[in-house]
Amino acid sequence: MIWSVIPLARANSFDEFFRAIAADSPRTLQTLANRGFDLNTRNEKSDPPLVLALRLDALKVVEFLLSRPEVDVEARTAQDESPLMLAALKGRLAQCEALIQRKAHVNKPGWTPLHYAASHPGEQAPAVVQLLLDHHAYIDAASPNGSTPLMLAAMYGNAKVVAQLLDAGADASLKNEQGLTALDFAHRAGRPTEAERIARSIRGNAPKGQW
Repeated sequence: MIWSVIPLARANSFDEFFRAIAADSPRTLQTLANRGFDLNTRNEKSDPPLVLALRLDALKVVEFLLSRPEVDVEARTAQDESPLMLAALKGRLAQCEALIQRKAHVNKPGWTPLHYAASHPGEQAPAVVQLLLDHHAYIDAASPNGSTPLMLAAMYGNAKVVAQLLDAGADASLKNEQGLTALDFAHRAGRPTEAERIARSIRGNAPKGQW
C-alpha cells in the first residue's frame, strides 16, 4: 500500500504549494519546505513559483522565496520570462533590487528586463529603469523582432521613461523588423509629446552639414 500513498502525498503537497502562493502564505511554504518540498517546483504550465508569485502580486511569498538560497532566481517560463522581467513589468522596485542582489540577470538575449520596465506606465517605472541602467542594462537591446526599450516606452510606458532613455543615450533612429522607429511607435500610440521629444533627439543627432 505504501507505493500508492507516496504519490498521493506528493500530489497533495503540490496542490497545497500553489494554493499557498495564490493566498500569499509564506508560512505554508515554510511548512512544506521543512517537509522537504522543492521550492523550485513548477506548476502544470511550467511556471516557476517565483514568477507565479510576482504575477499574482503575492509579495510576502516573493520575499520568502528570495530569502531561500535554494530558490533559482533565473528560472524562466516557457516564454523565456524571468522573475526580474515580471518584477520590472509591474514596476516592483524593491523586488527588482532584491532579485539583482541575488544575481538575477539584467541582460539576456531577446526580451529583457529593460524592455519590460520601459513598457510599465506607472510612477515606479523611471526608478526601475534607472536601477537596471545602473546595473549595466543594454539600453538598445533588441527583442526577437528588433524592438528596443525606447520603442516600448514610446508605445506603452511612462512619459518620463522616454526622456530618461533618450538622456541616457538610447538610439532613436533604430528600426525593428517592420521598419518602425520609436517615433513611429509614439505616433501610433497617439502620444504627440513623446513623439516630439523623440524627433528632437533624432534631429539633434543628425549629421551636421559642412560649408
